Amino acid sequence: MRVVAEGLNFPTSLTFGEDGTFYVAESGLPFGGAPVGGKVWRIDSARERTCLLSDLRPPVNGVVYHEGGLIVSEGGYPGRISRLDLASGKVTTLIDDLPGFGNYQTNMVAIGPDGKLYFSQGALTNSGVIGLDSHDLGWLRHVPHNCDLPGYDIVLSDVTAVTRDPRSEDQSATVATGAFSPFGTVHPDGFAIKGALPCTSSVMRCNPDGSDLELVAWGLRNAYGLGFLPDGRLLATDQGTDARGSRPLANCPDALFEVRPGAWYGWPDFVCGRPATSPEFQSPGSHPTVFVLKNHASLPAPERPLLEFEINSSAVKFDIIPRYHPTLGGQMVVALFGDERPVTGPAGPRVGRGLVRVNPQDWSRHPIKSEGLKRPIDVRFGVNGSGFVVDFGDFAITPDKGLSAQAGSGEIFQFEVNALEV
Repeated sequence: MRVVAEGLNFPTSLTFGEDGTFYVAESGLPFGGAPVGGKVWRIDSARERTCLLSDLRPPVNGVVYHEGGLIVSEGGYPGRISRLDLASGKVTTLIDDLPGFGNYQTNMVAIGPDGKLYFSQGALTNSGVIGLDSHDLGWLRHVPHNCDLPGYDIVLSDVTAVTRDPRSEDQSATVATGAFSPFGTVHPDGFAIKGALPCTSSVMRCNPDGSDLELVAWGLRNAYGLGFLPDGRLLATDQGTDARGSRPLANCPDALFEVRPGAWYGWPDFVCGRPATSPEFQSPGSHPTVFVLKNHASLPAPERPLLEFEINSSAVKFDIIPRYHPTLGGQMVVALFGDERPVTGPAGPRVGRGLVRVNPQDWSRHPIKSEGLKRPIDVRFGVNGSGFVVDFGDFAITPDKGLSAQAGSGEIFQFEVNALEV
């Protein structure tokens, strides 16, 4: 791999114009002294950078080129999807007031074969209940925050978590919080909540002008990476539930799913199609996990993934190797951002922080030697067939759950498909 751009502040996304021009989005997260507010840059053939957009709602989680413009996903509260016309410089808001202020946000847009804009919306909690763990998340650092909005009609079971009340100066003060409830609120057993639009933990779609928003599928905890196979199937990487907070789940892998309209992907009660109450997901030292929802029978059967990634590897964005490559054409390269221990689980060896190739013929995983990457977050293949990796930069969780990050450490690497070592 060779560096083609550097000095970026925690970039998340890369896309290409029809002439091969680079467009890259910086998240706008103020880690390591970086300025607040997302940016979108144009990088020309001489590697000169021009800022096209600034002061975007952080984190900016996606930028994609489409018909002479850039579609930008802003994850800040509220979430927003906008279009920048590259010829005129005009910015048009396509969708605003998307759910936010929680664990995860509005994510990238993928252009469907039907011409619609598909995008994912992350969950606002780890597993359905707002907990004190949200204060440990470097991009949030706040309790209370907003609660999740279901996409389908749900009926709640009696799930209540009692924690210290961070709103009180009395360190002994406690508060009870239920599932799909504001912090400090408990819904009664059997409480019914109607499906909302927009909603969290979902994939939604709309027309290119933002009209006719509709739900595609629900129950994907944080489908950070979206993309279409050449045959039109929509795929999503989904990040597994963590061993943290008021309803911790252990040993939850990340997954690759085919996203089908009307399907349920199990969150918050199933992990890769398996019940969250299974012993394999029991978090040591915590109370036995119980189901949040009482109406599983009225929901679609939870989907099983096409494949599972290593626990805590944090599978993020991916792209398809061009078809004309003689041996690897049509296969996927997936970026693995890597673990965020000790926030997301107990201490252990590092995982992720690299690339993996996936063969859709049998959904097998093949590791790629990718030394030098710190936090890969996006993979794109350019108009000339070369591959590019966006590296978020130096970002780590310290043993005391603090942050260690270096502004300006983000980079873009280029590689040739023929040179992939597997």
